[in-house]
Amino acid sequence: MTATARRPSRVAKLPPRERILDAAEELFQSEGIRRVSVQAIAEKAETTKMAVYRHFETKDALVVEWLRIVAADYQAAFDRAEAAHPDRPDEQILALARFIAEGLPGLSYRGCPFVNSLAELPDRSHPARRLIEQHKADQTRRLVGMCSRAGLPDPEQAAAEITFLLEGAQVSTQNGSIDQAGDRLLSIIGKIVGRRPGPLAPPRTATG
Repeated sequence: MTATARRPSRVAKLPPRERILDAAEELFQSEGIRRVSVQAIAEKAETTKMAVYRHFETKDALVVEWLRIVAADYQAAFDRAEAAHPDRPDEQILALARFIAEGLPGLSYRGCPFVNSLAELPDRSHPARRLIEQHKADQTRRLVGMCSRAGLPDPEQAAAEITFLLEGAQVSTQNGSIDQAGDRLLSIIGKIVGRRPGPLAPPRTATG
C-alpha cells in the first residue's frame, strides 16, 4: 500500500514543513535514520527532494529537528506533572512514571527514538547526538530537583535509580524480556518515592 493511501487526510492538512517532519518521523521510527533517504521522505510527504532541502539544509538538520520535537514532548510531560501536582513532588515523580508506563505499548514495536538514534549516531560530535545528551542532562536535573523537594534521602541517587527504571522499562518492552513492564515500573518507583524519612518522634520527657 502506498504512503498516500495510508495517510491521505493527515498529509493533505499539514503545511509543507510539517508534512516533511511527519513523514520523516514515521520513516525514522520504522526504518531507522541511516536507511531512510531524503528522496523517500519527499515521496512520503508528497513533495519533492528540492522542497525538503528548502526547509532543511541537510538530512542531519531534519534529524535534529525531529529529535528536538521528541525531546520537547518529554519536557512537556515534566511541565504537566508539575502543573497537575503543585507542591506535591512525590506525585510529580509518579506522574512521570505513569507517562512512561502508558507509552510502553507503542515502544513495543518502534523502540525509544533516543536509544535507536544513539545506536545509529556513534559520532559524539553529531548535532543530533549532542541534542539527545543535552536533553537527558536537563531531564536528570529536573528529576533530581523533584527528588530533593520530595525529601528523598539522596536525591541524586534516587534520580539515578528512577532514570535506570524509566529507560530500562522502555528497552525491556522493546525486546520483550519483561511482561507487565508498566505495572512493575510504577510499583518499583512507588517504593522509591516512599523512602522519605518519617516525622521525628517527639522528645521524651523525664518522669518523676
